[in-house]
Amino acid sequence: MFHVMFLEPRIPPNTGNAIRMVAGTGATLHLVEPLGFDLSEPQLRRAGLDYHDLASVVVHADLDTALGSAALASSRVFALTAHATRWHTDVAFEAGDVLLFGPEPTGLSDEVLGHPRVTEQLRIPMLGGRRSMNLSNSAAVVTYEAWRQHGFPGAQ
Repeated sequence: MFHVMFLEPRIPPNTGNAIRMVAGTGATLHLVEPLGFDLSEPQLRRAGLDYHDLASVVVHADLDTALGSAALASSRVFALTAHATRWHTDVAFEAGDVLLFGPEPTGLSDEVLGHPRVTEQLRIPMLGGRRSMNLSNSAAVVTYEAWRQHGFPGAQ
């Protein structure tokens, strides 16, 4: 399946929503520290409802540790940024791909976008004059596109 990675997330409800989304799609959520909250925070628990036990969530100390983990060491890494020119729908996603999202409200830094493990930078199409979408919504849009391309395996 796919890997959704939040680099240094700051807003608990976004991560809670993502937990619920990965539970529904079979993706794994990777959280890269430092986190802007505690995983037991009530807003995060509330947003994730009762899906926490159904979701695969892994916490990593830093980006290099995350990308070097056994589960991700050979994965392609797609960095999602409003500054990219290629749309997320232009990629043929493969099982095991990593969908990398930056912290709210700054997004991914130039240093991360230039990381040697980043395969490509992608964007979600939006109307002109808009800066970005909500983090959990963006993750859902791209994750569902990747899952759709594979025929929604496991869906009922």
